[in-house]
Amino acid sequence: MQSVMTSGPSLEADSISIFRSILPGLESSKHKGQAGKIAVVGGCREYTGAPYFSAISALKIGADLSHVFCTKDAAPVIKSYSPELIVHPILEESYSIRDEDKSSISAKVIAEVEKWMERFDCLVVGPGLGRDPFLLDCVSNIMKHARECNVPMVIDGDGLYLVTNCLDLVSGYPLAVLTPNLNEYKRLVQKVLNSEVNDENGTDQLLSLAKGIGGVTILRKGKSDFVSDGKTACAVSVYGSPRRCGGQGDILSGSVAVFLSWAHQCADKGEVSMNPTILGCVAGSALLRKAASMAFDNKKRSTLTGDIIECLGRSLQEICPV
Repeated sequence: MQSVMTSGPSLEADSISIFRSILPGLESSKHKGQAGKIAVVGGCREYTGAPYFSAISALKIGADLSHVFCTKDAAPVIKSYSPELIVHPILEESYSIRDEDKSSISAKVIAEVEKWMERFDCLVVGPGLGRDPFLLDCVSNIMKHARECNVPMVIDGDGLYLVTNCLDLVSGYPLAVLTPNLNEYKRLVQKVLNSEVNDENGTDQLLSLAKGIGGVTILRKGKSDFVSDGKTACAVSVYGSPRRCGGQGDILSGSVAVFLSWAHQCADKGEVSMNPTILGCVAGSALLRKAASMAFDNKKRSTLTGDIIECLGRSLQEICPV
């Protein structure tokens, strides 16, 4: 997304300080799971790469466990990409079930997710989800359950399509993060503010949009990324890459999920004073941009999403050496 929103010195976030304030230490006394347990809800017949990119990025950054809840058709493909992911083939699309079975199948999906939900530190909703009506209906119920359990959510891709058409899923939920690109942001502005995108007063409009959805946090992707929870706004202008291969938004959603979980852990211990959701968004944005820049330096025009993922760990090490 290209944006003419300006990010003057007063808006630019101090991403280095944020990294240092929320990154957990690597200590031998810690056990599996303490560095983050992330779940991605997405993946259907047509789209298997997006949930993989999001889930594997979370692991590459430092989460201990990464789950994917996807359709039965997508599961074998996603499993073949990496044995590191825990894949749950529980979602269904309309074409594979009869109308009279939809109610019972939906109940089974929710019952299965309920067994896991309290274990997760953050949920990523949308990568490769598709727009099948029955599938979206099941995911709506998953999101409602996540809210009941106070699990933070990062919503991207088709998850944003779902939310734009049903704002009640996130309205008034401060643990929700929306990560819209140009077109997704435009649809949100039209839906919530009943207006067109206005980049001349872009920061004010972003604040109004976040406030209008009840205090969710919005990470507006662009030449500079802008983040707002309806009360404050900041920018991340770290140089990224001119190569715009598909899948970078999926890396971002997985990255934000990990940093979000770490920031909330710090907030629970009273170690940070700023909104931890804002901190997680800034850190996720800055790391993706640095990794994309590093990958482009190596691969130039042939840079692919996988190349960026492979640079996540090295980028984080340069920012905060172990």
